[in-house]
Amino acid sequence: MLADRPHSLAVTGSTSITNPTLYLPDYKIVHAIPGRFRLQVPQLTWDEDYATRLEWLASNIDGVTEARVNPPAKSLIVCYDSTIVSTRKVQNNLIACLEEATNTELSTEIILAEPSAESSDIDYAERLGMPVLSLVLSLGAIVGIPIPLWLIAGVILVGSIPAFLRAWEGIEEEGELNVDFLDSLAIVLHTFEGRFFPPAFMLGLLESGEVIRDLTARGTARANLDLLDCLGKTARVERNGETIEVELKNVIEGDIVVVFPGDQIPIDGSIATGTATIDQQKLTGESVPVTRGPGDEVYASTLIVDGTIRINVERTGENTRAGLVVALMKAAPVHDTRIENYAQKIGNQAVLPTLFLGGAVWAATGSAARGISLITLDFGTGIRVSVPTAILSALTYAARQGVFIRSGRAIEMLARVDTIVFDKTGTLTQGHAEVVDICTLNRKYSDADILAIAATAEQGLTHPVAEAIVRHASENGIDLRECEDWDYLVGFGISARIDQQPVYVGSGRLMDKQNINLSKLHRAHPEITTGGSSVVYVSTDREAIGAILYRDPPRLESKLVIDDLHREGINPFMLSGDVQPVAEAIAAELGIPPQNVYAEAFPERKVEVVKSIHDSGKTIAFVGDGINDSAALAHADVSISFASATDMARETADIVLMDDNIASLIMAIRIAKQTMDVVWQNTAIVAVPNLGAMILGVIFVLDPVLAVAINNGSAILAELNGLRPLLGPDNVPDFVKDPSILQKASVQISNTSADSAEAALSATNGSNGSNGSAKGSARNGSSKGSVLSSTHGGQSSNGSDRDSGDPVTFEDLRVS
Repeated sequence: MLADRPHSLAVTGSTSITNPTLYLPDYKIVHAIPGRFRLQVPQLTWDEDYATRLEWLASNIDGVTEARVNPPAKSLIVCYDSTIVSTRKVQNNLIACLEEATNTELSTEIILAEPSAESSDIDYAERLGMPVLSLVLSLGAIVGIPIPLWLIAGVILVGSIPAFLRAWEGIEEEGELNVDFLDSLAIVLHTFEGRFFPPAFMLGLLESGEVIRDLTARGTARANLDLLDCLGKTARVERNGETIEVELKNVIEGDIVVVFPGDQIPIDGSIATGTATIDQQKLTGESVPVTRGPGDEVYASTLIVDGTIRINVERTGENTRAGLVVALMKAAPVHDTRIENYAQKIGNQAVLPTLFLGGAVWAATGSAARGISLITLDFGTGIRVSVPTAILSALTYAARQGVFIRSGRAIEMLARVDTIVFDKTGTLTQGHAEVVDICTLNRKYSDADILAIAATAEQGLTHPVAEAIVRHASENGIDLRECEDWDYLVGFGISARIDQQPVYVGSGRLMDKQNINLSKLHRAHPEITTGGSSVVYVSTDREAIGAILYRDPPRLESKLVIDDLHREGINPFMLSGDVQPVAEAIAAELGIPPQNVYAEAFPERKVEVVKSIHDSGKTIAFVGDGINDSAALAHADVSISFASATDMARETADIVLMDDNIASLIMAIRIAKQTMDVVWQNTAIVAVPNLGAMILGVIFVLDPVLAVAINNGSAILAELNGLRPLLGPDNVPDFVKDPSILQKASVQISNTSADSAEAALSATNGSNGSNGSAKGSARNGSSKGSVLSSTHGGQSSNGSDRDSGDPVTFEDLRVS
């Protein structure tokens, strides 16, 4: 049955398939379509070697294009070209492979020799072989084994070559003696003095610490690159009533992708039909698979353990949450923190004084051992290797939680933040504004005319308000007009030429700038200035002709985030392009003090506010997502944006909230504070023992072995402590850890006023449902009913009390 396979058993050196010691494991074909098999093999869940052998054997079957195992789902998935090999032949060969893979004598040399992403892993034998051998030889000499001294000394010096190279790099590249120079000198002096155990012990601890650091760095890179294992391959898409397999690059937004058990989800989207158990550990770090059903969000790189689903495609490739994490991680270096820079600077500056102190003690006492012991002690090594470990651990954990932190400096600054300035629209609010009223000044222009003009001018923008106006026009069957000219004035609005007339659509500032008088419009519609809705003015022929009132409700999580910031002693501010009454109404709902609210804040004003607060001695974080926020983002101590933000805002930001959920800001702050706590702990772990040992070494005799143990032992202890951020912070609020709390609250308040949100959240707080969707709670919290809330003068103050009946017509809303 294996005659058709390109690699026979003879190639691997195994015994014949008819060997009586082999057996056919339990299996079941649970899914089969032309070109694809899925087998359920229980042995895959507990026998890793069997899984490796089976995957390799199956991938070498004639006609097979891909074979992969999914141990959590007990699955073997095989894709083949049905045009060149029959289904029956593939099935027969698969059954033969199931049996052949049970042969434990099957050579894995060919399998292991294949190119792999792991080929760049650390070579432990090369990195630690000589240090371990030197330690063994020195211990052997201590217990009396006749080992040539030249052999022990040679092994120690050869094993020290990496330390010598690091010392030389410091001299050549930085022009100064660094702590590696001290370490290398101490090793050489101990060796030439004939004391082999202290330098061997020191060498082992030094290289072990370097390996631990590299392991953390490589593990972080691998964890993030693994997110894209499934991307760049193929997907099964429904088109023209058929399910076909296409390259992932050809999948577009709006497609329906079908994903079967054992497959990785190749795109981001919402489930159209079906329910599945999904393993999201690679992306989110969740240890337990979650269940997702219709309407729930699913993400690329996660695994289907059980169930088949059809997914509405929303994002593909680098635009997926996994793709953005990896792209940003690749683009951004892990900058040192100021603490690390300071520690390294102090450590390097202390090299010459340490050499002088060691030489003076040696000269004064005549004891080389005492002098060398002092040279062994330093403050820089432990901090230099432990701080990057803590930072990389924090970056890894944060990325798994949907928070991309660009650098160590961002972590350090975020931990110190005492003031956070929020842009309102799309940050504290849902970013999905909805038109609640249309105001006209005379019968020359109807409500439909006002909406048509505004939608025509706004159709080229992606701003939430522009999208709301265009969407509202579309929902009511309003045809857009011809736009001959168009110009976007950042922070003001649109200047256009429509139907051969100059048109301005935007804020009151834009009208003032164009010397357009709004007093008649305000007298006719006092609710424009006294209500709680925002306004977009429409003018033509240098005369105001109407206004569109809209409401952008707060995100469900915004109130909880602001409350948590108050508890943490962080002062929230809000900037808005809206007029003061609208801005203050939103701020009051969220619990932001009125003195911390800045309305009608165009880009330059936002920068002025940020600089003013900073000049008052505050450490500021700015949170925004628009082009007009980019300047303020750049002037803040630490800047925060969203994955769905404009490219400029996202690239400017130090921290990107990948799931577009403002609640993730609390997670980022907790991670930053925990990480800096660990960094300060590591500083104490390294500095206190070394300083104490140095004082004792000057006054009393300090054994060289004890000096090595104190210096390098404290460094390794700090290094291991630096891994703690991988476990995550302890004091994360429930609504951050479990987005389903917000999802349930969204359902409860969908037909109530915004004032009920806090009560609904309190009612659901503490529940442990697993089917929440952070994005759903963040973006879809408002109910959708009629196109407008009511007639003029009676609109809802929050824009959410809509009828679920027939849409209100423009004739009903016309002002007499």
